[in-house]
Amino acid sequence: MSTNPRFTALIAATALSLVFSVSAHAEGKLSVYAWADSIAPEVVAKFEKETGIKVTVDAFSSNEDLLTKLQAGSAGYDIVTPSQHFVKIMTDSGLLEDFGASSMPAYEQVLPEWQKQWWDPTGNYSVPMAFGNAGFTVNRDVYKGPVDSWKIYFEPSEELQGKIASLAQADEVIPAAQNYLGIKYCSEDPAEMKRVLDLLVAQKPYVAAYSSDNIENRIGSGEVAAHFWWDGNTMRVRRNDKANVEYAMPKEGLVGWLDSYAVPKGAPNLENAKKFIDFMTQLENATAQYNYYGHSSPVKIDEKEAIYTKENAPELFPTVPVKMGEACSPAAQELATKVWTQLLQ
Repeated sequence: MSTNPRFTALIAATALSLVFSVSAHAEGKLSVYAWADSIAPEVVAKFEKETGIKVTVDAFSSNEDLLTKLQAGSAGYDIVTPSQHFVKIMTDSGLLEDFGASSMPAYEQVLPEWQKQWWDPTGNYSVPMAFGNAGFTVNRDVYKGPVDSWKIYFEPSEELQGKIASLAQADEVIPAAQNYLGIKYCSEDPAEMKRVLDLLVAQKPYVAAYSSDNIENRIGSGEVAAHFWWDGNTMRVRRNDKANVEYAMPKEGLVGWLDSYAVPKGAPNLENAKKFIDFMTQLENATAQYNYYGHSSPVKIDEKEAIYTKENAPELFPTVPVKMGEACSPAAQELATKVWTQLLQ
């Protein structure tokens, strides 16, 4: 699963990368629009060297941003990496290409439990890339208390006044609140969603920022004591930056996500996109991608070469329930949008 960027941008989007000329569509090009810092640069370089195809990677920071881009008809991207429920939304909206994914060598590498799931029952619109979950992270230099319940985050103690941060988007925050309140995802019941709103409004005075940017620094430095965040990101800032952070394991459960490679409708370099997806899922390359990204892999990897284990990366091996985010009905989505709009106004 981020927001959100999940991370700092790998390659910042530029005006030139957003306006594609005819020459940019020529053979030997590939344009990827992915979660920031999600694609291993060394694997991209290896692909370029082996195929002669020049790859451009631009970054998005939320599923909502990606959806808006595709709905606007922005041309030029050959691969995008939406989360599971947005694969469903984009497929139903005619925004993704049926590129016969289930017949590709890449699909043979996908672990059985992630094949032909509800968001892509034919398996033809997407190939799983990475999975994980959304929860909250605490800085142990600032907060010493328990982290075994969403109560700590959604109904904080006075010591956390102004020391909590949330994401800028509702996509995972509202499901987390629903986990805490025992409300099903995608509820169409106004009374249930009023409970969600009341919870978030009561939390608001404790929230220093609703932001999906610069999360690593905000939580890693102790600027805030708790931040809504993701499993692998927490692990990376703990390991790489030596920050004294801990990823909570709330008993009410975490919000699951799975990002996939998909192809926008009318992608100019479809065959190159398929080559890239096949390449990224090959055992050696998938292992390198896993080691770089720091999120769980839904495709086969070489366990002997994998860096992250239960011992050194407990964030990636949750000990509490994980419930995947869902594609909501228009009625449920309208209620969620109203909750978030009222919260931030």
